[in-house]
Amino acid sequence: MSRLKALRAGAAAALAVGLAVGCSPTGGGHEGSGRSVLTGENGAAGRVLAVKVDNVPAARPQTGLNDADLVYAIEVEGGLSRLMAVYDSSHLPPTVGPVRSARETDLQLLAAYDKPALAFSGAQSKLLPVLKSSDIITRTGTSAFFRDPHRPAPHNEYVHTKGLTDGAGTAKDIGLRFASKTPGGGRAVTVTSASMPSARFTFTWSAPRYRVVMDGSTSPWTADNVIIQRVQVKESRFRSRTGYVPFSQTVGSGSGVVLRDGRSYDVHWSRPAEDAGTTYTSDGRTLPLRPGRTWIVLEPA
Repeated sequence: MSRLKALRAGAAAALAVGLAVGCSPTGGGHEGSGRSVLTGENGAAGRVLAVKVDNVPAARPQTGLNDADLVYAIEVEGGLSRLMAVYDSSHLPPTVGPVRSARETDLQLLAAYDKPALAFSGAQSKLLPVLKSSDIITRTGTSAFFRDPHRPAPHNEYVHTKGLTDGAGTAKDIGLRFASKTPGGGRAVTVTSASMPSARFTFTWSAPRYRVVMDGSTSPWTADNVIIQRVQVKESRFRSRTGYVPFSQTVGSGSGVVLRDGRSYDVHWSRPAEDAGTTYTSDGRTLPLRPGRTWIVLEPA
């Protein structure tokens, strides 16, 4: 067996799956409408791929984040952060990574989508059987995964994206709204930060977009919009023998901040059910995002 095959065999838990959920659109464009429901840009979004991406210093700089329609920042064990990058099939980079394991938070987030493919490397021992046995999940195998010998394990597993969206659902409305015109209200703010127990994100306005700094280190990543969504964090029902596993609750409601065009808006977010999208309102009105790419940080409330 070659070294590459052995590495792949050692990563047998690496899966690419399609998570099927019920559809409950909250309005907005659909495929064929001419505008993406994920970015608000011209060209309807295609089939969706979500990839779990490592975010400790040894994993940086990652690959493919500036191609993502959305990037979620999520708390994991030890108060560290992990990312979930969401792509449509029309804008897939060749590779994404480093890829890491799935968590319960991911499943609740992706329930707002329509059967997206999810690429991840393993999962907690009690969560992995749920993924394997569920009749709403389709595995696509492990041949798309590979190791970069120039990086230290476990921060060196990547995925080729070609073909991973085959059989995945088409992008659906997840509650986001877009408008080119900057909304009234808000306040001019250049630098905004969001924190987890052992992680910190800073977003600096550098027209025409935001530059992303993680844990005090600059990155090549940028965003057109930033949503800091304050959520309740509790222990996951899929526990680990190694300690506390956080679960960020994205169904419900709470406060947050939206950044766009160098302005900051205090918002209220609401998601009534797992198959529903998330709305963001300011002074009782839906706050539109700027057409483009969005980072969403699930900050502990």
